[in-house]
Amino acid sequence: MPIPSICWLAALIILLLVEAATVALVSLWFALGALAALLTSFWVDNLWVQFGVFLTVSLVSLLMIRPLTRRFVTPRQVATNADRAVGQEGVVTQTIDNLKARGQVSVQGTVWTARAQDDTAIPAGTQVKILRIEGVKLIVSPVHVQVPQ
Repeated sequence: MPIPSICWLAALIILLLVEAATVALVSLWFALGALAALLTSFWVDNLWVQFGVFLTVSLVSLLMIRPLTRRFVTPRQVATNADRAVGQEGVVTQTIDNLKARGQVSVQGTVWTARAQDDTAIPAGTQVKILRIEGVKLIVSPVHVQVPQ
């Protein structure tokens, strides 16, 4: 076996070991390129041609396979109805008092348990903005209405 073939075989084995050690598909395309270069090395002695085959097959497999594999590797994030509340405005239906662990807000027709972002009480009837969700509670802050002068 010629020396370039041994080098491509070693590269193929190393790249496959790296791929086996990770689950992120980081070297699969290069392993395919090394395999193509290894096969090419049996018929073509020119190292530059082998390297060109390696780069071409690696690039083509990266461009073709990666978009397909990303769908399977990256988890799908499913938006829930709760996610839609973030950024919306609501009305306090029960005074929000963090110290007494009380408070409710109506958002898009749904009543949620709510807490103020800081420890200030927010009276019923106040317009609030939903900042985030922690567990099953909305974290809100009052919307300051500008009074025309």
